[in-house]
Amino acid sequence: MAFELPDNLHPECAPVAWLLGTWRGNGHGDYPTIEPFQFGQEVIFTHDGRPFFHYMSRAWIVDAEGNKVRDAAIETGFFRPKADGTLEVVMTHNTGFVEIWYGQAEGAKVEIATDAVARTQTAKEYVGGHRLYGLVEGDLLWAYDMAAMGQDLQPHLWGRLVRQ
Repeated sequence: MAFELPDNLHPECAPVAWLLGTWRGNGHGDYPTIEPFQFGQEVIFTHDGRPFFHYMSRAWIVDAEGNKVRDAAIETGFFRPKADGTLEVVMTHNTGFVEIWYGQAEGAKVEIATDAVARTQTAKEYVGGHRLYGLVEGDLLWAYDMAAMGQDLQPHLWGRLVRQ
């Protein structure tokens, strides 16, 4: 699908403009404390002319044939890029977490790591993460490493999404 930059793109958003739009695809999850799983996902990055993108992601567990089994994670937040490529991200999750991330956008790659994590009383133990997003062959590839449930930082989720 053809991608065009919006006329009102804030200059500080230029380093991550390639993220804009709706992306859909599939991913995989694994962690020492759970059974491996597959999921479908939709990610939306929107922009209204101000120096941030609104981010929204929803996922659903799928079976081996790709059929939806149940709803899964929802997260939303704001990607706040700077003209020099640095990036601040504020993210909230339906599972009771709020995170502050810092990182860098360089070319068609974004890499961020948590600086702060807060969780509700009923949320599972989660202490930090690392995310990598990249534009590869026109698709959005991403990976998320997590430190939680007494485990060190290690791969947890990864996926490939297609621009809609």
